Amino acid sequence: MYSSILRTARSGALLRARPRVVFKPSQLTRSLVTKRFTSDHEVVEYDDATGLGVVRITDHAQHSLGDVVFVELTDVGTSVSQGAEIGAVESVKAASDIYAPVSGTIEEVNEALASQPGLLNKSPHDEGWLCKIKLSDPAEMEKLLTEDAYNESLE
Repeated sequence: MYSSILRTARSGALLRARPRVVFKPSQLTRSLVTKRFTSDHEVVEYDDATGLGVVRITDHAQHSLGDVVFVELTDVGTSVSQGAEIGAVESVKAASDIYAPVSGTIEEVNEALASQPGLLNKSPHDEGWLCKIKLSDPAEMEKLLTEDAYNESLE
């Protein structure tokens, strides 16, 4: 029995018996995520499929701040302009304002930061995000720094 299955597989009969799968263009749509930085040490990751930008502080910023002890963020539903203050971070070393890297509407804030502000230090690239902004002008992303340009500005 095994040898007959093997002969059938070698002949390609199993492959020819499979139904043909056809994808519709909507199934093939991929989102493009663009990551840009500000000179104020914020980073935004924009997903063009959702129109949302996830805002974080950079790794450099969280190292410079030291242990974060308090985070305050703007309310959901607030319309913001690029460069407008959207919150504040306090640490054992200093207090810093957080600025909107792009214009749009605050769709979500990271509620976990209210009780666990240290997430900005422990998980700045994952759980330590600040807010999600629905961009009103995605072209503003092009005005921000690429990762290479941001890293050069730190030197």
